[in-house]
Amino acid sequence: MTYGAQSIYLDHAATTPVDPVVVEAMIPFFTGTFGNPSSIYQVGQDGRAALDRARAMIARVLRCRSTEILFTSGATESNNLAIKGVAAAARDRHKGAVGKPPHIIITGIEHHAVLHPALALEKLGYAVTRLPVDSEGIVSGNDLDDAIRPDTCLVSVIYANNEIGTIQPVAALAKIARNYGVPVHIDAVQAAGSLSIDVDALGVDLLSLSAHKFYGPKGVGMLYVRKGTPIRYLQDGGGQESGRRGGTENVPLIVGMAEALVRADRDREIYNAHCRDLRDRLWHAIRNDVPDVVPNGPDMADARLANNLNVSFRGVQGETVLLGLDMAGVAASAGSACTTGNSEPSHVLRAIGHSEDEARASMRFTVGRGNSHDEIDEAARIIAEVIARTRTLADSIS
Repeated sequence: MTYGAQSIYLDHAATTPVDPVVVEAMIPFFTGTFGNPSSIYQVGQDGRAALDRARAMIARVLRCRSTEILFTSGATESNNLAIKGVAAAARDRHKGAVGKPPHIIITGIEHHAVLHPALALEKLGYAVTRLPVDSEGIVSGNDLDDAIRPDTCLVSVIYANNEIGTIQPVAALAKIARNYGVPVHIDAVQAAGSLSIDVDALGVDLLSLSAHKFYGPKGVGMLYVRKGTPIRYLQDGGGQESGRRGGTENVPLIVGMAEALVRADRDREIYNAHCRDLRDRLWHAIRNDVPDVVPNGPDMADARLANNLNVSFRGVQGETVLLGLDMAGVAASAGSACTTGNSEPSHVLRAIGHSEDEARASMRFTVGRGNSHDEIDEAARIIAEVIARTRTLADSIS
């Protein structure tokens, strides 16, 4: 599918185009029904009713109470609130009893929206354990069990990795943490629309989402907070979101997020079958036409998102290939979209045992709704040409 000047878009893990049906659902709340949902007059109460409907729609997908849904500006805010809010509540609860801030557990392959808040807390004196992963990016339950301490206040695990597509055994990990009474947060940003986000089946206490990853608008997300979970809310203001997050709610975007999530969850099996077919077609073509290419992460048929293909092309720099693909009309990624341009090699690929050169030679291709067989075949042809040209140039320089 053509998006702007880009002829083939293969970076759906970075963001997705907004579903036209979602756009239609949002439009009335930019125009006629524009009132502030905190206002008592009719146009404001119409906005309030739209918020209530959106909250109920999302709660049905998560199988939770509507009151457990908190609207945010996106997953970065949701992750920050989950980690810092639970940590602050634990510190306040045990102030004077422990003598130092409590302990947090994350994994070594989290998105930076989790890594950086954890690092910020570490600088404030909190203890942070980063669990190792195996060569496929899977966390060991035994490692989690060994890491939990009496002062552990939170376990945060990325449900599906944004770079290599690894799906964590969240339910099993959450069961271990709950045996110790430790709340569990999952960053489910890449999972929504591809995996179940039933919070009771997963056994989690907090869950972060961002609408633009499942064909909704950018700039809106949510945090699920199970009733009774100790958390200190951090954004004070006018008392919106039942006093949990001050600031006027973005009604159009929230309406769009709810519509997008319901549609993504409803069509999940069809979407996964479509993406898996395209992803496997692309991998087989690349493997046949490009020498010295290795897949990164889990087996294609195992614990991996259906739309994700991450590979290393030996002897090239991923950023160089990315530019060549862009010039040829293919949009892909050399890693996380939030770190493209960063000179550091992928921390995810380093965590699964890749060398710095292998990590720097990696590319991520993520397919989506609008892609077709013809596009995949053309993309594979372009990828092979760009890799061959890049390797020839590298050889001539060396």
